[in-house]
Amino acid sequence: MRLDDPEVVRTEYADETRLALRSAVLGFSTGPDARQVVFEAVAEATPRCVLDVGCGQGELAERIRAELGVEVTAVDLSPRMVELTRARGVEALVGDIHDLPFHDGSFDCVVAGWVLYHASGLDQAMRELRRVLGPEGRLVAATNSERSLSELWSLVGFSPGYTFGGENGEESLLRHFTVVERHDVYGMLTFPDREAARRYVAASIAARDRADDLPFFEGPLHASRHAVVFVCEP
Repeated sequence: MRLDDPEVVRTEYADETRLALRSAVLGFSTGPDARQVVFEAVAEATPRCVLDVGCGQGELAERIRAELGVEVTAVDLSPRMVELTRARGVEALVGDIHDLPFHDGSFDCVVAGWVLYHASGLDQAMRELRRVLGPEGRLVAATNSERSLSELWSLVGFSPGYTFGGENGEESLLRHFTVVERHDVYGMLTFPDREAARRYVAASIAARDRADDLPFFEGPLHASRHAVVFVCEP
């Protein structure tokens, strides 16, 4: 399965079940949290109005609104994700990153957290993010490195490939933004046993059919995390 296949994305996020399973393993994580790095990059910009594109269940949008006291609008392709975000008290609407329903320069900060690798047309998505951003605005875009969790993926013979990842994201962004700062975030994810690791693989999008290929092992499995947060200016 391709992460940028529109039908795969639509099916995957029709409900929150599998996303919640993937998110749950963060409880086994140590080291810096990339979500905190994203939040701090938004706060540093002292924005008045923020757009969260690909908002998921709305946790970050809710935090930005509550802690920074700014106007936040959230967009997601999934009606269910929009429903969950609205339940948090955040203004949210169904929308496509390739054709955002906003006027030019509507926001002074745009967040695209772990969503650009789902864009079937990456350059068009970036043009839209740039278009709705004000001239003094900031884009905060987060993704994963292809080497993240390599200790786990190697056990099932899988190699993640991102159209927008830690290895190629900066190059893509520089086609649309003048300034691109890169922040690498490293940590460790410890699966307490094989079953926890198997559940994570089964909940993944691209490697779910390899879950039962995971060999048996005793004790915990330590896998290194590597996320990348890009902070961009026009």
